[in-house]
Amino acid sequence: MLKLSVNEIIDKIKSEEVFEAVASDYSFTLKIDEYVPFVCAAIHDGHQFRKELWDNCLHSEYERWFEEDPSTKQMIQSHPIVLAGCDSRFEYDLNRDLENAVFETAWGKKLWRNPLSGKIKGESLQKHSNFYKIVEVLINKIETKFKKCIVYDMHSYNWKRWDREVPTFNLGTLNIDNKRFGNIVEDWRKSLEEIKLPYGIKSTSKINDTFQGNGYFLKFITSKFQNTLVLATEVKKIYCDELRQIIYPEIVAEIEFALKTKLVEHANSFIK
Repeated sequence: MLKLSVNEIIDKIKSEEVFEAVASDYSFTLKIDEYVPFVCAAIHDGHQFRKELWDNCLHSEYERWFEEDPSTKQMIQSHPIVLAGCDSRFEYDLNRDLENAVFETAWGKKLWRNPLSGKIKGESLQKHSNFYKIVEVLINKIETKFKKCIVYDMHSYNWKRWDREVPTFNLGTLNIDNKRFGNIVEDWRKSLEEIKLPYGIKSTSKINDTFQGNGYFLKFITSKFQNTLVLATEVKKIYCDELRQIIYPEIVAEIEFALKTKLVEHANSFIK
């Protein structure tokens, strides 16, 4: 893996080079093994939280982990193009616009003992801006090369806070063109529902049941690229004990294994 500046990453994409890199400020990673018409993203996978924020943060390390999407990068890591965040959404949230990316409160609790300085906040927002520079160049390259692109926007969600049964997989489609892409969405929902999970865990899949796909990542791409479909895909945290902060690696591996074939099959169907 290379350590590259934003401009160096952009140059490599424009030149259609294959590479794997971490941004020079360690805020995100991008792997391109081959230029294909689909992209996998795990923007909330990151857990890094820079040291100058530690003493000022009122949320514990566990509370931050609880709201992040651990292991979502691993679920998609075998695919040719993988973009993932390294930093915690508690520093800045890549799924919110720039104006709202740095929280003052998070999940009903004040986040900072003292207001962040302009310098500290600015460093976080610069990382957010850099990430979206890469997103725009990458999707433009894919859509230009293949005329269309599909983005699998992987997330996870806590299910024990719900007082009803919630689906293993949820697709958020409120902000995409459902008249145009409705069949593609339904095919993805059906495919996810077919995933076999260990220990008798049910595999159910619904659309707009727990989340509706209101994230900025989806909105940003959809607003700029007419022929790119973003599928905001949430997996229920059946792959960890969200109350004890334990990851079940065998379940993560099963999801990754299933997506190796299902995601590629679905992407090929979309392109055809």
